Amino acid sequence: MNRTALGKLFVAVGAAAVVSVSALLPTSVFAEESGLVNVYSARKEALIKPLFDRFTQDTGITVNLVTGKADALLKRLEVEGSASPADLFVTVDAGRLHRAKEAGVLQVAKSAVLEELIPANLKDRDGYWYGMTQRARTIFYVKGKVDPAELTTYEDLADPKWKKRICVRSSSNIYNQSLVASMIDANGVEATEVWAKGLVANFAKPPAGGDTDQLKAAAAGVCDIAIANTYYFGRLLKSTDEESQAVASKLTAFWPNQTDRGVHMNVSGVGVTKHARNLGNAVKLMEFMASDESQAWYGEENNEYPVVSGAKVSDVLDGLGQFKADDIDLSKLGENNRAAVELMDRAGWK
Repeated sequence: MNRTALGKLFVAVGAAAVVSVSALLPTSVFAEESGLVNVYSARKEALIKPLFDRFTQDTGITVNLVTGKADALLKRLEVEGSASPADLFVTVDAGRLHRAKEAGVLQVAKSAVLEELIPANLKDRDGYWYGMTQRARTIFYVKGKVDPAELTTYEDLADPKWKKRICVRSSSNIYNQSLVASMIDANGVEATEVWAKGLVANFAKPPAGGDTDQLKAAAAGVCDIAIANTYYFGRLLKSTDEESQAVASKLTAFWPNQTDRGVHMNVSGVGVTKHARNLGNAVKLMEFMASDESQAWYGEENNEYPVVSGAKVSDVLDGLGQFKADDIDLSKLGENNRAAVELMDRAGWK
């Protein structure tokens, strides 16, 4: 075979190899050319897809969305490794975002837009994740059964005057773990453990169910106080279901710790995955999520507070009143998570 023919053969074989390899790779490998961004989201589809659809309308970039449980998606990212098609990981609670960072499935993604818009305490100090919405984990009490003048702080909930009057979900819940982690930062492990034991002694029932179940239990007379995230109460307020409306009508929010650190806040957030192939599109989507329009949409649809200063707060949340928020660096919630879980176990918080 002459040299020219041999060269043609190599070209043909090489082209066939490229076709063969490309057929085996996920489509996201070539996503920059196709205008894609692939998202793993622990938020339910109904709570985030409409926003992504608007992003596609505005930019022409298609969002491929995979939803699932937070821990399962994190495990999936770990198992998939460099073969993962995901470009962004969306999840709830700073504790989970910290877990993703520690698991090595995120990368630093710098954005001048996000650096300017997102307050320092609501994003990872190293740039691995950014908060996108806020929720307060606060105290809800039954009207007529609790004098709001009796309520002051989270710490006060350990007082024996609240014996068998408090409903809260289990210690396995990340929202409770992060609340305790914030208290460790404020008061130390020893004092927080004493508090947790006092709180457990005041439970009206063994922890079971989600935040909505705690609110319903309070409205039903099982307890006088429920600890819950504000967006759960917002859903009840906006519901067209008569039972939900009846529950909401019996309860009201109280903002604890207003004379010191403020009410405990947490976030839903997002980070670029370690092996993202569509980095530019991923950052564009994060910046879109932080826009005033998107922040207002979150408030109206999901009953969450914006992370961006000046963004519109929904009428439902505005109706709950103004409050001072704890400005703790949310990275500490993840850093204190193990100590919080161990402390809760020792306190008998099931």
